[in-house]
Amino acid sequence: MLHVYFRTMKWLICSAFVLLFVVSFVYADCGVVTKKQWGGLSPTHVEYLPRPVDLVIIQHTVTPTCETDQSCEERVANIQGFHMDSLNFWDIGPSFLIGGNGKVYEGSGWLHVGAHTYGYNRKSIGITFIGDFNKDDPNSDAVNAAKALIKCGVDEGHLKSDYKVVAHRQLASTESPGRKLYQEIRKWPDWVEDVSSIKN
Repeated sequence: MLHVYFRTMKWLICSAFVLLFVVSFVYADCGVVTKKQWGGLSPTHVEYLPRPVDLVIIQHTVTPTCETDQSCEERVANIQGFHMDSLNFWDIGPSFLIGGNGKVYEGSGWLHVGAHTYGYNRKSIGITFIGDFNKDDPNSDAVNAAKALIKCGVDEGHLKSDYKVVAHRQLASTESPGRKLYQEIRKWPDWVEDVSSIKN
């Protein structure tokens, strides 16, 4: 009986290390601040995203910006609370959020279906910049963080190499991601103007 116990314990410990390695590998090179690190809640339910996907949707939060690690963590936690408590989402809506401090915050992440763009959640990654970019200019740190995240997504096999970047407003009746951020992403080489082949 004792050998069965030890064999079971060995299996559990090995499984825990493998799980830790997989989770670390998914985010290792992307520099993402994990949910645990920013104090996020666990989702109430998950649906796995079929990967790789070929669509990246850029949005904004229409909230004040954040410039420090503490203010960005608080902002992301407040957004998650609103999404889960008031909108009854399973989790925070975006796949990732970008702070004015140039850091990327884990939302639903690479692996799970988000709740960012109705009709497109099961085939895209949603990257949301924290701020109101009808008024504010996106800073270079935030823009570079988004570009690095997308590159990492391709390198790690979460995004197809021929992915497309679009603005939220191209797929839904919204001003998101704001005029100034929209002007910025239109300069990106992977941005697509004609979404007729993408749009539902």
